[in-house]
Amino acid sequence: MTVPVTVAILNDYEVVVRGVHAMLEPFDDRVEVVELTAGLPVRQDVDVVLYDTFSAPQVDSADFDRAVRHEGFGAVCVYSWDTDPRLVDVALSKGCRGYLDKGLEAADLVAAIERVAAGELVVSPSRSHVVPIGPQAGLTADEDPRDRRPQLVPGDWPGRPYGLSPREAEVLALITQGLTNVDIASRAFLSINSVKTYIRSAYRKVGVTRRSQAVRWGMQHGLAPDTMRETDPDVPQRAGA
Repeated sequence: MTVPVTVAILNDYEVVVRGVHAMLEPFDDRVEVVELTAGLPVRQDVDVVLYDTFSAPQVDSADFDRAVRHEGFGAVCVYSWDTDPRLVDVALSKGCRGYLDKGLEAADLVAAIERVAAGELVVSPSRSHVVPIGPQAGLTADEDPRDRRPQLVPGDWPGRPYGLSPREAEVLALITQGLTNVDIASRAFLSINSVKTYIRSAYRKVGVTRRSQAVRWGMQHGLAPDTMRETDPDVPQRAGA
């Protein structure tokens, strides 16, 4: 019998890591999720750490480095809808062994994780080319074509029960954390105009008109980062953890 790949899922939101876990669960004979972590470092010995970038530090930040700093366990694999080649290059330069698109079907995600665990370098193709650039694309002069990419909806995210799309929820979560629009654009790898568009649509859906109201709504509806850890007791923890 083939031994399944052991995986830790890392993000700042419990609902996000549980959503990814739910995607992988039907394949538990191939991928065994042994730790779900929100807001804490991974503590167990695993083959692959799957880092979900929802509302989390991007790979080009020192906060990312601290989140995935590890000794004694396997490869770090970024799981993101931002597949811009610049971010991929940064992740690989920092030693990540995978950069996977959140639009992957569950079976394809499992296969990619297995390849990473086997020592391969696995990178999803960039989706930035799907939007044409230029006047024929119908873009305004200050609009970034990356922001017109399809909004794929795998897994789960905070705010989903209230009709928020993944990007609307991410922007509102970052507002709840106290970030400015400029900070959000940098963190979410969006243009400033797209940040403003997501803010307007999110505000409309949750019935607020001001930033202070949005922060209060986010705090009351699960958009503040979590601190949690759920581990498999049969998997050893790293020494000193």
